[in-house]
Amino acid sequence: MTEFQMLDRGDGVRLAFERIEGASPTFVWLSGYRSEMTGTKAQFLADWARARGQGFVRFDYSGHGLSQGAFEEQDIEAWRGDALAIIDRVAAGRLVLVGSSMGGWVALLAALARPERVAGLLLIAPAWDFTERLLWPRLPDEARKAILETGAWAQPSPYGGTTIYTARLFAAGRRRLIPEKIAFPGPVRILQGRRDPDVPWSHAVELAERIESPDLAFITREDGDHRLSTPEDLAVLAACADEFTQA
Repeated sequence: MTEFQMLDRGDGVRLAFERIEGASPTFVWLSGYRSEMTGTKAQFLADWARARGQGFVRFDYSGHGLSQGAFEEQDIEAWRGDALAIIDRVAAGRLVLVGSSMGGWVALLAALARPERVAGLLLIAPAWDFTERLLWPRLPDEARKAILETGAWAQPSPYGGTTIYTARLFAAGRRRLIPEKIAFPGPVRILQGRRDPDVPWSHAVELAERIESPDLAFITREDGDHRLSTPEDLAVLAACADEFTQA
């Protein structure tokens, strides 16, 4: 059974994480919105890292999983801060950030903040700017009205439980929108499913067009959904991760 450690991010909120010592670069897993570090893809990569002797770190954002903090009091700026705390104080050496869904947005923000540390980006169905570009336009009128008037709105999640959307989530998202162009000198891999109902294929393509990298590959899973967690999807994920160890 995995034993997770705790890191105080600086304000008393403690983040749960696992660090696997191993070869450089260290892979850092960044989960999606309301997702945890014990999910299928994160666990798969942790096992992959152990088998290869590769450095690997995974953690739960504040308000998620085993970490502390009230979910309703967090936003993309807080989760960016969580990632930077892990990068600065837990993960060693050169890093490959592996961002799934919203984690892709967090990975990009972290790479912009720590360019000297981040050597590669592996983005899985990257939901960059999702609060502004993907979520707000899809909300029903009553949801937008509730958020503006009361500060929050809740709905059942198709992935289980209830999802809460707060006014602060959208406000923070507007302050952290991705630039029109991102110059990134390292390798970038974007893995996207054609049948993703949450992050359109075109949204991932637009991100690929914004990133200026000498080594960028866009991998499409024709039958892939948003989770990209089938055995075939995971095999492609492992192949992508392998490429970063050969650089």
